[in-house]
Parts: sequence; structure tokens; C-alpha cells
Amino acid sequence: MSAVRFRLPAFFYALKTHLKKELRNFSFILIGSAILGLAYALFLIPHHIVPGGVSGVAIILNYFFRLPVGLMSIVLNIPILYLGVKVLGGKYGVRTIAGMVILNFSIDFMHEILKLPQGTSNPLLASIYGGILLGVGLGLVFKGRASTGGTDVIGMVINKWTGISVGVGIFIVDFFIISLSGFAFHSLEAPLFGYLTLYLSSKVIDFVLEGWSYAKLALIITERENEVREYILKNMGRSGTFLHGETFYLGKPRKVVMTVISRKEFPILRQEIKKIDPESFMIITDVYEVIGKGFRTRGV
Repeated sequence: MSAVRFRLPAFFYALKTHLKKELRNFSFILIGSAILGLAYALFLIPHHIVPGGVSGVAIILNYFFRLPVGLMSIVLNIPILYLGVKVLGGKYGVRTIAGMVILNFSIDFMHEILKLPQGTSNPLLASIYGGILLGVGLGLVFKGRASTGGTDVIGMVINKWTGISVGVGIFIVDFFIISLSGFAFHSLEAPLFGYLTLYLSSKVIDFVLEGWSYAKLALIITERENEVREYILKNMGRSGTFLHGETFYLGKPRKVVMTVISRKEFPILRQEIKKIDPESFMIITDVYEVIGKGFRTRGV
């Protein structure tokens, strides 16, 4: 009885945690899909801006046959998902289908049922704001651990068949679809707007998933490592780590100073290190998450 008494609370706690996580993911998918619907209804569909992907093909078909973009995206995704399951296995199953259906229903609900007016008559503004909303929506859908199907599955299949990276595979497919819009609409500007939208959306997706970098990682290669260490410890109130390296040309052992600083501290460190050792070599990169003393932890 005592064993059952201890197991039941643990089971219900685990179930509660799981349901809370799934509810959070589903909320991200719903909100992201609504934002995507606005991006298509307000900006992309009225101006026939093709952002790549299956939805881009659906926008081209909508231009010629007035077929609903969301419905056509679902139809076009069916053989792609079947191919993905056959080649990649069942990991692109339920969650991908759910994300795809909710997203495309949102597009048709906004455009076909609510019949929202276009957000602007300027195609350049439409490509900019459409790309931003597209990136926000997709970023939230991805944050909800869902996929929209389409070119990401094709990219995986290309990777499996040819060895080309998934990112390059997706880029090739999207580039081809966006370029196709120029022939379909008999316009040189159409693909240019599409490339701009694709670029902006990819940048915004990274921002939604990773946020602004709020710290900098510095790797400092210098012969005056002890002076650098003293400055970082005493003047900046930061810590760091010595990495043990070796120079290529002379094969000499060399200590590499590694430290993490805030964005505001970066210009100060760069200036002072050059004063300490004008011949020093610094590598600076953005940091999106730091777990440890002196830095706040971001929520997941």
C-alpha cells in the first residue's frame, strides 16, 4: 500500500507536467498559425508574393485558378508527407499533420471566410511586413515543436538521397519555387519580392527561437595572458577559463583566455585588450544562453 501511495502522486505530477508542456506547445502552434494566416491574408496572397515552400506553389495556383491557398497547400502536402514517411520513417507523423492542418485552416479562414482586406497597396511593404509576420508565425509554430511539412521534408529527403545538407536542400527548393513565380506572373520583380520575404522570415525565425544575443563569448590569444586575466578579474569583475592550445607555425604551447561578458562590456574589453597586447588575437561570438553565476537564465 505504501508503494502505491508514493507512486500515485509521482504519476499525477508527471502527467500534470506533460499536459502543461503539451498545452504550452499547442498554444504556440495556435498563436503562430493565426499570425501566419494574417501574413498570407494581409500581405502575401493579395500581392502574389511567393515566399517559397508548398504555400508558395499554392499562391501561384491561386493566381491562375482562384483556389484557396490553405486547401491547396494541404493537397500538395499529402504526397510530400507520404514520401517523407516512406523515406524518413514515421517521425514526421501526427505533429506535422496537426501543424500543417491548423496552419492552412488559419490561412483560408483569414482570407476566404473573414476576407480581410490587404494590409497595404505597396508590394515592397507587403513583402517586408509579410516576411516579418511569416517569421514570427513560423518561429512560434516551431517553438511548439510542430512542423508545417513541405520543403523541410523535401530537404530531408534530398539529404538522404544525395548527401546534400538539409539547409542547402531546402534553399534549393525554395529558390526554385520563388524563381518560378517570375515566369508564372511574367514579372522580374515577383521573385525579388519573394527572396526578400524569405530572407526576412528566416532572420525573424532565428530571433523568435533564439532571441537577441545578450552576451558575448571572447577567446583571446595573447602572450600576456596573466595581465589579461588580472584585468578581467579585477577591473571587470568577471571570471574566465584558460584553454591550453598550441600555435600552428612554431608549435609553442599557448594559453587561450575564454570569458563571457555582457554586450555593454564588449567594447571596453576590446579596447583594453589592445592596450595590454596590441599583437593579441581575439575571437568574439554572440551568446544566446548563459547558465551560471553573473548571468540571468532565459526561460525555455
